[in-house]
Amino acid sequence: GCGRSSNRLARLSDGSRACVRYGINPEQIQGEALSYHLAGVLGMQERLPPMALALVEARGRQWEPVREELRGSHWAEGAVVSLTRWVDNLTAVVAPAPWGAEAGAGRRLQPPSQLVELVQWSDLILFDYLTANFDRLVSNLFSLQWDPRVMRRATSNLLRAPDGGLVFMDNEAGLVHGYRLLAMWDPYNEPLLRSVCVFREGTARRVAELHRRRSAAAELHRRYRAREPLWARLGFLSERQAELLQARVDFVHRHIAQCRAQ
Repeated sequence: GCGRSSNRLARLSDGSRACVRYGINPEQIQGEALSYHLAGVLGMQERLPPMALALVEARGRQWEPVREELRGSHWAEGAVVSLTRWVDNLTAVVAPAPWGAEAGAGRRLQPPSQLVELVQWSDLILFDYLTANFDRLVSNLFSLQWDPRVMRRATSNLLRAPDGGLVFMDNEAGLVHGYRLLAMWDPYNEPLLRSVCVFREGTARRVAELHRRRSAAAELHRRYRAREPLWARLGFLSERQAELLQARVDFVHRHIAQCRAQ
């Protein structure tokens, strides 16, 4: 229930549960943490389960109750892992019909009667464009070339909470890994963003502020440092990655302006 076999489901002392994710490499945990805090900068953090970083210390007090299980996990001492709150009763989500064709086909999304549903999807698409996350709706669109039914099945790393809200799961491909693979995935991510012209007012306002101040990386860095005591062990975006983030914010801002003009 927590992804790859190297991850673990943990029960905390207060009875709550968390998925403990151990990355194949540290940049996956870094991508998960940075994506989570970027969602906070954008005002959509409620769409992601609460997350915090932890340090694997087999002899430490925090890990003492599960020392034997920890030994069997083969995790490296001193590794940084992410703890994500377990959310009960999540269900699979199928993408709305307008995205059933390949991205770039020129189809425009017509606002359905359920506007609240639509702006959740536009938040998701905007968020995945900014982070260059290819491991969700974009990966389904990519698979259309050999599987024409893929869009009728559940969307990867996206679930629905009992209250109807979309939950953006597993964001470890964002901002670091995804930025290395822009040439492969932007032919899907960019047309997907262009396919929607209805945005939540708060999201559009935050994008406009980040564009005007040219402060996307700085605000993300400030929030990350303030809320993650272990941030320095993973590091932050490189200068080039910070520039890419701002460029993508600027692109989204231009798109929203074009939508308004229409």
